[in-house]
Amino acid sequence: MSFGGSGPGADAGRPDSGQQARVLISVDGLSKEYASRTGPISALESLDFTISEHEFVSVIGPSGCGKSTLIRLMVGLAAPDAGEVRFGGAALTAASAPALRRRMGYVIQDGGLFPHMRARDNVTVMARHLGWDRARIDARLADLARLTAFPEDGLGRYPAQLSGGQRQRVSLMRALMLEPDVLLLDEPLGALDPMIRFELQGELRDIFQSLGKTVVLVTHDIGEAGYFGDTIVLMRDGAIVQAGTIAELIDRPAEPFVERFITAQRGLIQALEERR
Repeated sequence: MSFGGSGPGADAGRPDSGQQARVLISVDGLSKEYASRTGPISALESLDFTISEHEFVSVIGPSGCGKSTLIRLMVGLAAPDAGEVRFGGAALTAASAPALRRRMGYVIQDGGLFPHMRARDNVTVMARHLGWDRARIDARLADLARLTAFPEDGLGRYPAQLSGGQRQRVSLMRALMLEPDVLLLDEPLGALDPMIRFELQGELRDIFQSLGKTVVLVTHDIGEAGYFGDTIVLMRDGAIVQAGTIAELIDRPAEPFVERFITAQRGLIQALEERR
């Protein structure tokens, strides 16, 4: 991950110049405001960065810092007030978003499954919409069920008949169905109880490592961010404060806020170190 401009975290996380990977996502001057009763609220302020192929980026920060807004703009579900997102070199606009989103997998906290559809139909909805033949759909579905360790008999169940962990597996299978270039995950494990979350984290890390895809994960849990991410991006008030490895944020905080944020989550960091 690399950054333009200046500021306390602008150079943190910058890749070595001798190892330039192909840029998959670029964000240039991205800004977003929302209306409120007391006036406009700035959700994002002139963000500039790039994400390379095969990179895993964890975005973290306090509630209201803009991290979920950022990922919604990156997937084209909201439009910026200024700046742009480019995906594979193509600008993400209202006109281009439907086609570009087929190259992105998107998972949200509660899974976002259609309650009236069985798991099989939730996973394959876009493939069927695009006219894939039955044999291709069945083969891809079987591959994804094996990848995510999802039980075959669960594919015929409705979301309400599945556990929380199973629903998230279905959501991940749906995100992977079209073999996307990038996965965008917005608090995907936030609604799960701690034991299921712990187990699923390990399974998901194995899956992500086996796939080698570009992944952007939004989370409020710094232990989870460090467990998954190559680069951790810490946000506050719509801006990126610092980016780098978990060790860099701990050992070389860019400003007092970073140190306070790390200190407040020491228990999660300790759990991460023990897990490793």
